[in-house]
Formats: sequence, structure tokens, C-alpha cells
Amino acid sequence: MSPWALALILVAAVAHATWNLLSKRASQADGLVFLWLVAVAAVVVWGPLFVGFLLVTGTPVTWRDLAVISGSAALHLGYFVLLQRGYGKGDLSLVYPVARGTGPMLASLVAVLFLGERPSAVGAAGIVLVGAGVFLMSGGGGELKGLVPGLVVGVFIAGYTVWDSRVVSAFAVAPIVLNYLGEVARALVLTPFVLGARRRLVVPVWREHRYRVVGAAVLIFVSYLLVLVAFTMAPVSVVAPAREVSVLIAVVLGGRLLAEGDLRRRLLASAVILGGVVAIALS
Repeated sequence: MSPWALALILVAAVAHATWNLLSKRASQADGLVFLWLVAVAAVVVWGPLFVGFLLVTGTPVTWRDLAVISGSAALHLGYFVLLQRGYGKGDLSLVYPVARGTGPMLASLVAVLFLGERPSAVGAAGIVLVGAGVFLMSGGGGELKGLVPGLVVGVFIAGYTVWDSRVVSAFAVAPIVLNYLGEVARALVLTPFVLGARRRLVVPVWREHRYRVVGAAVLIFVSYLLVLVAFTMAPVSVVAPAREVSVLIAVVLGGRLLAEGDLRRRLLASAVILGGVVAIALS
């Protein structure tokens, strides 16, 4: 992996763990309303950058681009909705590492099985370590309340990771185009659900969580844009696991800022996952 790709991934990991902290703190609010507000805020905040990119580069957005971006948007929508629901049931320091650990492990397996990528023995051992760390994180399967949502979210993570890597490589869609139009699509899809039965909740959720909404809108975009750029520099079986160094950051944030319990075991499990991440990144 190139030093530039690694640097992008590490910055993205910090941003990613931080916006998940913001989402967890808003988890008692209506999930769809919160997600819609975040998407709308992202469309507004990042709109000038997107328009400027199109004008400066002259990049066209074709119907084929919109088709593949729609597939990405559908996977991301499922991911965000399930993740927010998971945070309503489980700790940040449990749901996040299980989801993030399961996602890259599955993404790497898909890349090996269907995309023709071949990890070394060290890389294969890393995939096993990530799986072991996820199992340890779940308390040997005992913490089902956080384990099940995390595993389901992990499936969506694997799906959009593999798909988006193809969108920016094989289909040559610019990362900023994929990222921004994905936000637009999520806002549009959620609008009828939010402005229908949930209309009365919009103002209260905004008043209580506006700083978290804006913070998440900025950090979600930044974190994933950096990952998409990294996809153009390194294969998905390396980038996807390497970005999961964020699990350590999230566990520390959950233990220190949210006073979540069992920090020692969760840190140990995160270290196992990180070991797997490093092994895969070095393969």
C-alpha cells in the first residue's frame, strides 16, 4: 500500500469513528428523521464543492453513472438505517467494531472469490484474525443485542465496499460524484417518509441535535471521500480492512465519553481486529 493511501485511510478512520459517536449520541431520536437531516445538510454543505468540481474539470454525469450510483445509494441507505437502529439497542463500543470488523472481512472474501484478488498467507491470516476479534468482541456470542445488528450492518458494509470500489475503478466515476450524488439520493428517498408521518418530529430533532447533524454531514462525506480516493490507489482487499483501525478509536470513545462498560475486553478484541487489519494491509 502506498504511503498516500495509508495516510488517507488513517484520517478517514478518525473522521468515521467521530461521526459514529455523534450518531450514537442521537440514537434516541427518530432514526429516519436524523438520517434525513444529515443527508440534507450534506447536500447543502457540499453542494458548492460538487458544482465547482464539475465546472472546473468538465466531468460529465452520464446515465450509466447514475445507474451505478443508484446501486451504491441503495446499499448505503440500508447501512445507515440499520446502523442507527443498532445504536438504539447496543453500545457504540460493541455495535461499531462488530459491524466494521465483519464488513471488511466479508469484503475481502468477496474480492478474493469473485474479483480475482489473491491475498498472501499473511493476508489470509489477517482475515481470520478479524473474524476472531469480532467473536471476542461479542463476548463469545453472548451479547446478542449488539452482535446481531452489527453483523447485519457488516453485510451492507461488505456490499457497498466491493460495489463502490468497482464504481470508482471499473466504471471510472469520480469519487466526489459518487459521494455527493449518494447523499442526494438518500435525501430524496427518505423525504416522503420523513415529511409524511414524521413531519412533526423534524423541528424537535433539529433543535436538539443540530450540531450532531451538521458534524455528521461533514464527517461522513470527508471520511468516505478519502476512502474512495484510496480505492483508486490500492485494491479493495487492502483498503477495506486497513480503514478499520477506526474500531480502536470508537471503542475508546465509547468507553471514555459514553461510559460504556467492559472496556478492557473490548479493547483487547479491537486489538485482535487491528492485528488482522495490519496483516491484510501488509499482504
